[in-house]
Amino acid sequence: MKILLAVDGSDCSLAAVDEVARRPWPTGSLIKILSVVESPFPQTPETWALPESYYSQLESTATRQAEAAINGAVERLRSNEADRPELTPEIKNGLAKDVILEEAERWGADLIVLGSHGYRGWRRFLLGSVSHAVASHAPCSVEIVRRRGASKGA
Repeated sequence: MKILLAVDGSDCSLAAVDEVARRPWPTGSLIKILSVVESPFPQTPETWALPESYYSQLESTATRQAEAAINGAVERLRSNEADRPELTPEIKNGLAKDVILEEAERWGADLIVLGSHGYRGWRRFLLGSVSHAVASHAPCSVEIVRRRGASKGA
């Protein structure tokens, strides 16, 4: 079984990691741990009066956060049992929902596991919902994990 675990380091993402870690997966299963670095600004020819180093620092910070999310997930998954599925960490750039869907298709994932922040109303409208987009368009089964007490922001 091929499991694509999408992580971003948030509490919701950690709940998804814990859910994957607690399960006994079939022998020969593979888990790809994916973290996506999203550009905080659309790429435009205009500089917005900010130095170029500002954007590279933002990207560098986002990459470090993605690495920390992946390393934390790998550590958690490896600490659970000796007989764990093979783990493959990967960081990609792009829009999270698009990258997750493309990677699931390319890799031939049987299951995508990701956390949900539980946004509703205006917060969901403004921030979007990666989990909703993935569940709606995935080429395979999707499990959306919500942590207890997740935000129900309006």
